[in-house]
Amino acid sequence: MVDRSFADLSLAALYDSLNPWGPGDDFYLGRVMSAPTVLDVGCGTGRLLAAARRTGHPGQLTGLDPAAAMLVQARRREPGVEWVLGDLRSRAWYGEFDLVTMTGHAFQTLVGDEELRAGLRAVRTALADDGRFVFETRNPAARAWESWTPDRVHEAADADGTVAWMWHEVIRPVVGDRVTFTSTFEGVRWDRPQVTTSTLRFLDQPALESFLAEAGLVVEEQYGDWARGPVTQASQELITVARSAT
Repeated sequence: MVDRSFADLSLAALYDSLNPWGPGDDFYLGRVMSAPTVLDVGCGTGRLLAAARRTGHPGQLTGLDPAAAMLVQARRREPGVEWVLGDLRSRAWYGEFDLVTMTGHAFQTLVGDEELRAGLRAVRTALADDGRFVFETRNPAARAWESWTPDRVHEAADADGTVAWMWHEVIRPVVGDRVTFTSTFEGVRWDRPQVTTSTLRFLDQPALESFLAEAGLVVEEQYGDWARGPVTQASQELITVARSAT
């Protein structure tokens, strides 16, 4: 199940406020700036590729996202990037990209086994011979979902300054490595709270490496934080750089 939390225009306008630029964005921007051609899968509001273009990236930058509302924000932000509506199953590229990224934990929205396998095969097909696939997924050992509770309210504002509040609530029980939760948005823009339901998959290292191997990809580097620290039991992230196995 794809995360549809920001599929509505009024919700998509809040995304950047709820998810401000941080160390992860700096990490990815460095990678993007060193790659001649880049595909950002699940590009959202497009801020990574827009930042790369503004920083002087001269090559092909392509953003792919299944949510039209998010791409509205992306096109407003930077018309000099190719923004494509769809997902890895609806659009195919063949050896065109030196770098494929999935930021903002977009990798975790590939929930089903076949969906994940198809997505990884599409990534492998899109990569040039010496290309890299860079993405992050939350480390299941850190159990991040335990902090997704209604008492942790996040405040956000859209470009007009209209304020809204958002909180998550996990639907129990958690089933295997899949976590389903609601996101509730409340504010003057709506006459009643807006509630969406999403499911994310939390793969551990062995399972992640197994799925990558099936697609012909191998882990080249892996970090537990954005400062490139090693993966430990307490690491919040599994940040992975993968390449072709052949």
